[in-house]
Amino acid sequence: MAGALDHLLVLDLTSHLSGPYCAMMLADHGADVLKIEPPAGDSARKMPPFINGESAPFMTWNRNKRSVVLDLKQGGDRDALFDLIDRADILIENYRPGVLARLGFGWDVLHARNPRLILASISGFGQTGPYASRGGFDLITQAMSGLMSTNGPADGPPHRLPIAISDVTAGMFLAFGVLAAVESRHRTGLGQHVETSLLEAATSLAVYESAHYFATGTRPERIGQAHRGSSPYQCFETGDGYITFGASQQHFFKAVCDIIGRPELFTDPRFATNAERVKHNDVLVEMLAAVMRGKPSAHWLAVLEQAGVPAGPVLHYDEVYTDPHILAREMVVRTDHPVTGPFHTMGVTVKLSDTPGSVRLPAPRLGEHNNAILGARPKAAE
Repeated sequence: MAGALDHLLVLDLTSHLSGPYCAMMLADHGADVLKIEPPAGDSARKMPPFINGESAPFMTWNRNKRSVVLDLKQGGDRDALFDLIDRADILIENYRPGVLARLGFGWDVLHARNPRLILASISGFGQTGPYASRGGFDLITQAMSGLMSTNGPADGPPHRLPIAISDVTAGMFLAFGVLAAVESRHRTGLGQHVETSLLEAATSLAVYESAHYFATGTRPERIGQAHRGSSPYQCFETGDGYITFGASQQHFFKAVCDIIGRPELFTDPRFATNAERVKHNDVLVEMLAAVMRGKPSAHWLAVLEQAGVPAGPVLHYDEVYTDPHILAREMVVRTDHPVTGPFHTMGVTVKLSDTPGSVRLPAPRLGEHNNAILGARPKAAE
């Protein structure tokens, strides 16, 4: 069955993670994504670990794409890109602001040549503002967005989230912006320039922290496992591992008190409401934790589920990708790569009932589709 976006031709001039992730999301839902790479290839191709010399990270977020190698400093290859631009719907780029224009592919040029084209730009700090010319990595924008200041134990240095949260969410936001521009084009017939940045993506995630700051004018401090607006709502050690549960709603909290054999906690004035529990969270958690350590995770998960309290185990990734629910939701899929053989990767996150996304192609080899897309042509002169 055709994907929802199978009518769109996307030129992916991006490298590393944020831009390629955006293009992958569009490709998963049917868009024909041409990954335009320099002769040296996307830098992510050199990222370990490797399978038979192929980068596993690169293969993870460059599936469903075709690769074309073009040297944009050479006239023949520049002409080839312009030919693709003439019939493309979307061009995604993550150069530093100004670089695309210096290469001769600025927005004014592209819009004049193909008024329906949507240019999607992703950068460290955005196309405007005092930091626009700076290079930005996930690490840098995690730090500058406030994420690191509130992550980690209450005492100690700032912590980087071990996932590339700025990169991935920026890619997601850009995909949303692209589809919004496609919808607008249905009415106007014109494309537009869509842009976001790693810094804005990371900053926008601080929904609780921004509410705290704007409401109180004070700095949100690091609070470790606790939640700023819900209690109890965190990770607990059990007799043989760790689980999580959320019981800020009154009926859930009452159920927890009954489950652990401490019904008097429900009538304790310190814990009478969620707001009071947040205020006295440290005391409450200490009481709960003392009981939770007395029995194994399986026991607590079973009784919490029976009572309807949202709860779950803390899983390692080898457990995540073998979990029956993850498998049932098709979040692990297999592709057959010509170099590595069978390769497992993450599935398509968003499910559409009539035009479902799919993983149809493995990540391409460098320049694999040059002839199919551009046709046989003489190599550009040096």
